[in-house]
Order: sequence, then C-alpha cells, then structure tokens
Amino acid sequence: MARQRADEPVRITTAPTSRAEDLKVRQRRYLISMGIRSACFVGAGLAGVFGVSWLWPILIVGALFLPYVAVILANVQTTKDDGADLRSSAYVQRQLGGSSGRDAVEGGR
Repeated sequence: MARQRADEPVRITTAPTSRAEDLKVRQRRYLISMGIRSACFVGAGLAGVFGVSWLWPILIVGALFLPYVAVILANVQTTKDDGADLRSSAYVQRQLGGSSGRDAVEGGR
C-alpha cells in the first residue's frame, strides 16, 4: 500500500471525477467535434452546388483538420483545481491562526 507524502494534503474539492464520468465527457466532446466535421463536409457540398467558390475550400480544410483536434480534445482528461495552494505559509497562517505558517505547521520547533 502506497503512503501519501505528508506535505501533499488531499482536498475533496480537487478529487478527480470517476473514470466513467470522465470517459462520458470525453466521448461527448469527440462526438461534437465529429458532428462539426460532418457539417463542414455537407456545407462544402452545398457551397459548391450554390456557387460559393470561396467557402467550400475553407470548409474542406476544416473537415480535414478537425479529426486531429477531436482526438487531442478527447484525450484530455478532466482535472479539478480550486486554486488554493495548501503548502503556502499564508494559507496555513490564515487557516490555523498562527504567527507564521511554518511555526503553526511544525508546532513551533
């Protein structure tokens, strides 16, 4: 069993989401990106049919570039951070009411 280092506190507000929830969010992000890609292909076809010659190449480039972006976004894991630096002396002093953060944490050694 691995022990946690004493200088790294765990806060419930920064606990990661469950694996199933993280996977669900990532799948949704990927499907939205692929839906936009499909819309680019359809839009390029319609732009070609209606004679908008400058729009269809832009949509085709977007459709070709989106799979790369979708995979990158799908592989980004969800993380939480409340921004509180628990190891800073100012935070410890404020929470424990000590004269200095180091004295409060170490018991005044």
